[in-house]
Amino acid sequence: MRGSRVYNHKRERRCQEASQGCRNRPSMSLSPSPQRRWPRQDEESSGGANGGADGSEDETDAFDIPQPKKASLERLKRWRQAALVLNASRRFRYTLDLKKEEEKEQTRRKIRAHAQAIRAAFLFKEAGKAQLHVTGDLDELHTSAHGFGIGCERLAALTRDHDSSSLQGLGGVEGLANLLKTNLDKGVSGDDDEARRNEFGANTYPRKKGRSFLVFLWEACQDTTLIILMIAAALSLGLGIKTEGIKEGWYDGASIAVAVLIVILVTAISDYRQSLEFQNLNEEKRNIKLEVIRGGRRVEVSIFDIVAGDVVPLKIGDQVPADGVLIVGYSLAIDESSMTGESKIVHKDQRDPFLMSGCKVADGYGNMLVTGVGLNTEWGLLMASISEDNGEETPLQVRLNGVATFIGTVGLVVAVTVLLVLLIRYLSGHTKNSDGSVQFRFGEKSVGTAFDGIVRIITIAVTIVVVAVPEGLPLAVTLTLAYSMRKMMMDKALVRRLSACETMGSATVICSDKTGTLTLNQMTIVRAFVGGKILEAPDKIELIPSRISSLLTEGIAHNTTGSVFISEDGGVTEVTGSPTEKAILSWGLKIGMKFEELRSQSSVVHVVPFNSEKKCGGIAIKLVNKSESDVHIHWKGAAELVLASCSHWFNQNGSFQEITPDKMDEIKNVIEMMAAESLRCVAFAFRNYDMRNIPTIMEQREQWLIPDNDLSLLAIVGIKDPCRPGVEEAVALCKNAGVRVCMVTGDNIQTAKAIALECGILDSEAAAMEPIVIEGRTFRNYSETDRPNLASQISVMGRSSPNDKLLLVQALRKNGDVVAVTGDGTNDAPALHEADIGLAMGIQGTEVAKENSDIIIIDDNFSSVVKVVRWGRSVYANIQKFIQFQLTVNVAALVINVVAAVSGGNVPLTAVQLLWVNLIMDTLGALALATEPPTDELMRRAPVGRRDPLITNIMWRNIIVQALYQVTLLLVLNFDGIPILHLSNKSKAEAEDVKNTFIFNSFVMCQVFNEFNCRKPEDWNIFSGITGNYLFMGIITISVTFQALIVEFLGKFASTVKLTWQLWLASIAIGFLSWPLAFLGKLVPVPSEPFAEYFKWIWRCKAGHAYDEDRQDDH
Repeated sequence: MRGSRVYNHKRERRCQEASQGCRNRPSMSLSPSPQRRWPRQDEESSGGANGGADGSEDETDAFDIPQPKKASLERLKRWRQAALVLNASRRFRYTLDLKKEEEKEQTRRKIRAHAQAIRAAFLFKEAGKAQLHVTGDLDELHTSAHGFGIGCERLAALTRDHDSSSLQGLGGVEGLANLLKTNLDKGVSGDDDEARRNEFGANTYPRKKGRSFLVFLWEACQDTTLIILMIAAALSLGLGIKTEGIKEGWYDGASIAVAVLIVILVTAISDYRQSLEFQNLNEEKRNIKLEVIRGGRRVEVSIFDIVAGDVVPLKIGDQVPADGVLIVGYSLAIDESSMTGESKIVHKDQRDPFLMSGCKVADGYGNMLVTGVGLNTEWGLLMASISEDNGEETPLQVRLNGVATFIGTVGLVVAVTVLLVLLIRYLSGHTKNSDGSVQFRFGEKSVGTAFDGIVRIITIAVTIVVVAVPEGLPLAVTLTLAYSMRKMMMDKALVRRLSACETMGSATVICSDKTGTLTLNQMTIVRAFVGGKILEAPDKIELIPSRISSLLTEGIAHNTTGSVFISEDGGVTEVTGSPTEKAILSWGLKIGMKFEELRSQSSVVHVVPFNSEKKCGGIAIKLVNKSESDVHIHWKGAAELVLASCSHWFNQNGSFQEITPDKMDEIKNVIEMMAAESLRCVAFAFRNYDMRNIPTIMEQREQWLIPDNDLSLLAIVGIKDPCRPGVEEAVALCKNAGVRVCMVTGDNIQTAKAIALECGILDSEAAAMEPIVIEGRTFRNYSETDRPNLASQISVMGRSSPNDKLLLVQALRKNGDVVAVTGDGTNDAPALHEADIGLAMGIQGTEVAKENSDIIIIDDNFSSVVKVVRWGRSVYANIQKFIQFQLTVNVAALVINVVAAVSGGNVPLTAVQLLWVNLIMDTLGALALATEPPTDELMRRAPVGRRDPLITNIMWRNIIVQALYQVTLLLVLNFDGIPILHLSNKSKAEAEDVKNTFIFNSFVMCQVFNEFNCRKPEDWNIFSGITGNYLFMGIITISVTFQALIVEFLGKFASTVKLTWQLWLASIAIGFLSWPLAFLGKLVPVPSEPFAEYFKWIWRCKAGHAYDEDRQDDH
């Protein structure tokens, strides 16, 4: 049954052979999205979802945008222009507002230009000053109402204008901190946050309120057909009252008007609820968590809780949360492109200490003093000036607009046909009333009567258009995405791009990090190689020689971005930093490290920050109590890389010896042994250096490279990071679902292999051979043409750099894979952007990584990644269920009305009844079917190809079976219903009313019962999991209840009459028969190749034949 999704390439090849020489269609390559900084490889070279087929787009298909990440504006405009739309403001609400995007960019440019103009004017003014007037400055200082030594305006202007001279006039950073009542080492106390907010403002900016319910109500009213129906209702109301009097004449017009108002109200409520979902999502995305130093300890707070005077630690990948001044920085480089518009990295030091909110830390680390928050920063002004929305195309949304346009065009043709037929029959005197009398003859009826009849006919035709044009079809995507995103938040996944939800359902490869994703990220040191011996109990200080111990603790205390807080009352010691840093610092404390004391006994000369490219970091420190020329250099990083830089090692006596080749092999064996036990190996090395060889001029010192040669090995530690519980089952689930898991890690290849075996990524030790297990540098050295073939075999890549990850993603995409990639570092950003789905880690992920991702995995857990795959497939499956349901109603309603109109001159379903059917079909149907929760069955199928047809052969079979049943049965009832229903004993008018009411009731019952069939298009058991879907059952109950009310109590309103209990049972039985019919229909086999491919094959072969004939004619 599921074979309909499998593409048959044999027929394609036969067709290509038959049509050799046929001209190829032109393809369009989309330009990179202007909203992303990272360049994306050209799609034609990078391939797509189906053997590279997604790499180019067919210009003849406006509704095909497989890669919204890089869609050009022209492409986005094109599908909008091609769509048949009744209500543009509603249909395009959740797509990218192209006009707003241009306005946003203009606003950004204005604010940037304004900021640069302020700075230029200030510098010009300063250049004319001979000296700084300190007295004038001091006059402005004591203006704070809350006891601070500086006012809000003066403080904000200091950073905004990059006013170095005023900063020096205040006594530099130390003087400014005193005015703000801040201790540069311990930060603010945290007790006066409210006073600081009152004085200097909060770190928030005013955001435009979400649209009110009335706006959605107004937008729902703008549907062209509904406007026509309201006009028709008004005309019918006026004519009815004029001809029949106010007592009887108001029913027809008022009933249509009320029905239209109900449709508008229900539509607006549904749309408003979706809008609230997206508003909540935006709030989650904006709420960045970061560390600040308060009371001497690092605490995590929301970015909105930052106050002026806070001390904020910054590290690579962080977003600068507010305007501020650098306190201390080590190789700190800031990417200011978000504010200046120039992609230039600016190095920050005491000469240029000003930091702007919204910029990113590109390298290094340091601490900053917050001076400006919220609207007192340029970033705050920028954010307040532009509105953030969820406007974005999704491939499914665009494709559904194409389906809706096709169905709507057919419906429009049908409606025009019905209109012409009914008008011709009416004006020629062939239309009769239910009692057999002729409705209109020229000369016998008044103009008002004729006009009233024409209005009724137009009303029916327009109502057919309302039913035929499925406005709710593209919007069902938004509905199911809103529902899915809310549920995914509960499953620890925050969606940043809507299209990622869909694309994840097509993922064929997941490239996952190891640390923190497949493992718990709870690290402890369990082995140590010190003094030439392996220590099984590394915490025992007596086993470590004193000299090695003192150098080790010195290096651990200084060469770290973490921190140790020891409370004065002797409470629990708090260790902060990355999991690796915390493990090393905790071990340092156990072997006697006095963190603050060691740091106070030295000054930092220079720092080389750790990053994922170098895989090591170094520091040069000058000890206070040592000779002027004595400098200690400490390195820490990946064991084999640090070892390669070592020429000596410290023995058990604490003296250092030369590393001989035999000793080098011995140490390498120790590293491999630890790695085989799935331990992460980190080495510590040391060397002395002469201060006289270090540049004294600050500019030259910043360019000085800390020596990384001739080092002495102090120790190698093995850090245990256990696999996450449930990760093995999650990997197995992916394999069953046809999704390959590839581990990409910077760790040692042996460590990576051990973890991969533990997680189930590798099935056995025998499988752990190259190229299945490969090092990053080996893969990198292959040519660009060889990498794609190699990439399809890789399961584990160890010692990889972020660039290796990018190369792997590009190679996989060239193979036609749909690639999901996890990442947490700044350098992962290009790979996250290049991938079809970028998954950033919520705990360990940097802000740069998160901004370039599509989904944030809040708990960093691989099992959550698999849940995202499940939800992605659920989105696609739910949309298919809704399409099947809606197409069945469309086909049945259109055929019944057109056949009845052409043959009998009347339609069995009135305007009000069709509007009720439209409500069931569009809004209620979408709510019922588009919000089905995912099932385990979804993970037993192959991934959905991005070029797979939306309407599968199985769906076509189900639609045809149900539509044929409904059309046949209801047309039989329409033409022979009176004798079949035993209504011959009633008057003709009464019998017609009962028959038409029965047809309407049976038609609605068919749709209600068919909703159950659509829940499980491929499964035999359509009731599986139904008890857990309260929304579905609620909508079914509402639909049946309202149907009963309409038939039994709203006869005048809906043109119905009360039915006997026998006729009610008969209607229910007709609906019920759709269940066994659906069961029998599933026995009918369907071809594996999509129906559309047969038409394409015929077309291509004809094109090829025609081309051959042209060539023969030319000869």
